[in-house]
Amino acid sequence: MSDTITANNIIINKINMKHFFFTIAILCFSLFLGFSQQNQETRKMNKALILIDIQNDYFENGTMTLVGSEQASLNARQILDKFRANGLPIIHIQHIAIRPDATFFLPGTKGADIHENVKPKENEKIIIKQFPNSFRETGLLEYLKSLHITDLVICGMMTHMCVDATTRAAKDFGFNSTVIGDACATRDLTINGEIVKAADVHNSFLAAFNGFYASVITTQEYLKKK
Repeated sequence: MSDTITANNIIINKINMKHFFFTIAILCFSLFLGFSQQNQETRKMNKALILIDIQNDYFENGTMTLVGSEQASLNARQILDKFRANGLPIIHIQHIAIRPDATFFLPGTKGADIHENVKPKENEKIIIKQFPNSFRETGLLEYLKSLHITDLVICGMMTHMCVDATTRAAKDFGFNSTVIGDACATRDLTINGEIVKAADVHNSFLAAFNGFYASVITTQEYLKKK
């Protein structure tokens, strides 16, 4: 009888131990999921959208018309709508030219106005710049720091100039950047008398900073992300 009781106690203890370890495993898994979800939400709230120089002079009848600026602005608008829907920070960068020989984005002209497709709302931040790098001699860095931003989503114009300069500077300041490639646009360039088509300029610059300076994806790829 004693042996039977002892055997039963061993079996019960084994069952209890299995139940204990199973409960601990479930608890740990639940904590992991909770932490992961909280981390994702925190990461989401530490994200900001930067729209660079989507201004009238870069569009048809402007003084510096780009290739594909209309479609790029419509793609940028989709990203903008998502940020608005999620209540996330949005910063419009507006270039106002100060160089004496400047031919576009002149102060007080319609060409310098932000395009209707991405027109800022009253509560959205507008930062004026005079250099390709949106951080240079502006309050952009301080503003992002005040919001505890760590991740940037970048759209805008021109790919080879202000988008490039801003994206590289963002990396130097420690930000994680995603560039929406088809929400950017540029123009034909020349070198040694040869014309480099806008598509080649655009793709070359995106390829150059994809991987280290930023992650380059399309509008639809971004919109499909949670």
